Amino acid sequence: MSDDTIRLVTLGRIVRRRGRLLLLLALAGALAGYGASLLFPPRYTTSVSVLLPGAWEERELLTQAQVATSSVVLDRTAGALGPDGTDGEELKDRVTAEIADGNIIRITGTADSPEKAQRLSDRTAREFIAFTTRILGNGADPEATTRLDALRQTVERTSRRVTELADAADPGRTVESVQARTELEKLRTALHDAVTKLDQADPAAGRTGRTSLVVMGAAARPTGEAPPTRIQLVAAGALLFFLLAVGGHLAAARVSRRLRTEPEIAAALGTALLGTVEVPADRSADRSAGGGPGAVLRRLLGTDTRWDVPAPKASGGEADRRVRYRRVSARLRNRLPVPGPLLVVVPEGDATGRRAAGLLLAETGEELTARVAEVPVGRPMVPDRDGESGALVVLGAGQWTGSELTAVAEACADAGHELVGVVVAGQVRERAARPARRSRSSAAPAAPVGDDTKEGAR
Repeated sequence: MSDDTIRLVTLGRIVRRRGRLLLLLALAGALAGYGASLLFPPRYTTSVSVLLPGAWEERELLTQAQVATSSVVLDRTAGALGPDGTDGEELKDRVTAEIADGNIIRITGTADSPEKAQRLSDRTAREFIAFTTRILGNGADPEATTRLDALRQTVERTSRRVTELADAADPGRTVESVQARTELEKLRTALHDAVTKLDQADPAAGRTGRTSLVVMGAAARPTGEAPPTRIQLVAAGALLFFLLAVGGHLAAARVSRRLRTEPEIAAALGTALLGTVEVPADRSADRSAGGGPGAVLRRLLGTDTRWDVPAPKASGGEADRRVRYRRVSARLRNRLPVPGPLLVVVPEGDATGRRAAGLLLAETGEELTARVAEVPVGRPMVPDRDGESGALVVLGAGQWTGSELTAVAEACADAGHELVGVVVAGQVRERAARPARRSRSSAAPAAPVGDDTKEGAR
């Protein structure tokens, strides 16, 4: 798998063969998430909106949002809420302000109960409005305001005097009186326009319109916890541990150095490949050896068998398997330097290779005498040569690394055995037995096995 693309079939194989282990790790992750939820108490969040009437620029709205979470406003809010152990510094992490659509500033408060969150948001909004109103209201110069008020009063008195003069003038009997009344009306109109322009240019008047901030309703009492909730933490912990377990399996398979193809195995042993044989799949035989509580735990979790071995293919039948064994036996006799007994070397713990060696010896019968020796791959020790004409290695594919197989070959050479070849065994799945039907075709004699000589043993 080190060079293969990760496919869905690989993920499905992990889930199917390591399901109990993954479930246990997911439960452990759920417990870890539950423990994290105990460390972080539940939080409740609610918001209140404040409307700023008038024309406001974007930078001015940003400034007002910063004012809403300033130390002055939060200190006033903490003081108004009472001695509950909070201060302005603590409220900085629990109060936020942002600009919503239009001239609306949304103030959000977070607390450990719905009631406290509602009180915090409402009180912060009120303190923000009070502070902003006081700032904008105190921005005008008192002396300038007094002078402007005196000027308005003077203009109003002058306008009344102009009206009196116009009424006292000759009501249109002479040309001079008509011109005088016209000039007086122009003067009165000019005075009114001047007062209007003064009112429009008065900065205090503009601020007065802006200071009428409005709270758009009280904050709603929250009905649920703010994320992450306890359920979310438990689910996140279970999912995280599950993904880490799957990723660990994939990473272990990626860095695996086990040889899977027949040419790689033959090259590591430094001998010729005599062929591949088939062994009926047996899950109980593939379990790792060993006893004690550790073996029971591995069996319960399903880790006593390898998950990265492909699913066994469908078997071609007993006749096909016997053909493969006979062809391997024929090649083996041709490669023996001298007739004589044979040493069959099987790596210790290789159940597939051990079963294949037994089937091979059973197929050869009396034509070839041999003894089987299981050799530990960690520190391989092969029995010394005792009249054997050669050594044959029988093993399962995808179970041993190149260095382990090289060590086995060196151990054979140290014991004086000449490697005559290697046989690679693979597991196959037996086909379901079909009910026998009595027919004329079934009564016909079967073709002899020896007639099938064109297909090579694999």
